[in-house]
Amino acid sequence: MVDPPLAPEEAVSTGGERAVWEAFLDCQRREVAERIAGVSEEGARRRLVPSLTTLGGLLKHLSAVERSWFQRRLASREPADIAGWVDGGDPSWALGPDDTVERLLTEYAEACEESRRVAARSALDDSVPHPRLGGVSLRWIYAHMIEETARHAGHADILREQLDAARPAD
Repeated sequence: MVDPPLAPEEAVSTGGERAVWEAFLDCQRREVAERIAGVSEEGARRRLVPSLTTLGGLLKHLSAVERSWFQRRLASREPADIAGWVDGGDPSWALGPDDTVERLLTEYAEACEESRRVAARSALDDSVPHPRLGGVSLRWIYAHMIEETARHAGHADILREQLDAARPAD
């Protein structure tokens, strides 16, 4: 027995390519959700940087990015047929009055689960049209999503650290 137990992304250290891509993307997804879980509603909305970035907005944005790449691009679904925002621009960061931490975490988990289902139907080399790039493979989508999610996990880590440091000591 290994102490501590191996994380899922460590357990695939000699796994196949697809298992590695999936494990590392899920690792980053987990990192984001863990940074936001347990934050107050006020903290999730608090702007600590000049941009639109908040912990809640970050999670809402990543839900839209999941839907955009996996449902809209890979599954070729029309935006009207996808539950939730599918574009990653500024509106994807805006929080509405019903966007609670619990709801945002649930929405993100659901978007990620649907991404897994959509991806399971494609091979890594399967390619779909893309308006700017010509085409993208599932392999490229995994690489892009790991990069995007990891970048935002880092943002979430810093924001959470700032929020936690601003709390009065118990």
